[in-house]
Amino acid sequence: MGNCLKSPTSDDISLLHESQCDRASFGEGTEPDQEPPPPYLEQVPVPVYHPTPSQTRLATQLTEEEQIRIAQRIGLIQHLPKGVYDPGRDGSEKKIRGCVICMMDFVYGDPIRFLPFMHIYHLDCIDDWLMRSFTCPSCMEPVDAALLSSYETN
Repeated sequence: MGNCLKSPTSDDISLLHESQCDRASFGEGTEPDQEPPPPYLEQVPVPVYHPTPSQTRLATQLTEEEQIRIAQRIGLIQHLPKGVYDPGRDGSEKKIRGCVICMMDFVYGDPIRFLPFMHIYHLDCIDDWLMRSFTCPSCMEPVDAALLSSYETN
């Protein structure tokens, strides 16, 4: 702390001086025939989907039927309620303390998703799970049937 008030040593001053190597890397070197570095190429990752629990395919390899089925699944997942984990004042108000998918304890402020069976999970964990299998990881009940029946009762 307070390094700005210390007197500079020879080591500190050496950091301020530009070396010949640094100038060459910025195009200010003594050799004008050097080529500029290649442009940064960012590879955009192609999403991976699971048309069935045992299959994994890139989005570009899916058939039209699989794309429709996955779009429907994403639509159903978006209708599931989500929130932020808040254990309460003393932490004993909620019995659920961890995500059974990743086995990590919930931390205050973690984004969570609620399933119709009153089970909660980390948002990313359950969304990935539901893209593979549309059953509850705790009770193995089909989520789509429970979601549709909850709409019918309202």
